[in-house]
Amino acid sequence: MATQITYLTTDELASKLHYNPRYIREILMGSVLLEGVHYVRPFGRRKILFIWETIEKDMGTSSINQIPLIPLSRGGGVNG
Repeated sequence: MATQITYLTTDELASKLHYNPRYIREILMGSVLLEGVHYVRPFGRRKILFIWETIEKDMGTSSINQIPLIPLSRGGGVNG
């Protein structure tokens, strides 16, 4: 059984997360959102496609487990 993968552009992701697309490109990419995990560059081009299921899963991990998460300055977090 194949899993469904939903690819989103930066503008579509920004709309779902209620963030500015510029914030996603300049702050979140490379620190919180990782290439090959949360987004891909098809055919090595400039266009970026975000993988919604992975982002959604990672966003819900700490809230589902109800583990306090202390954010770190370089991205990520530590369970507190």
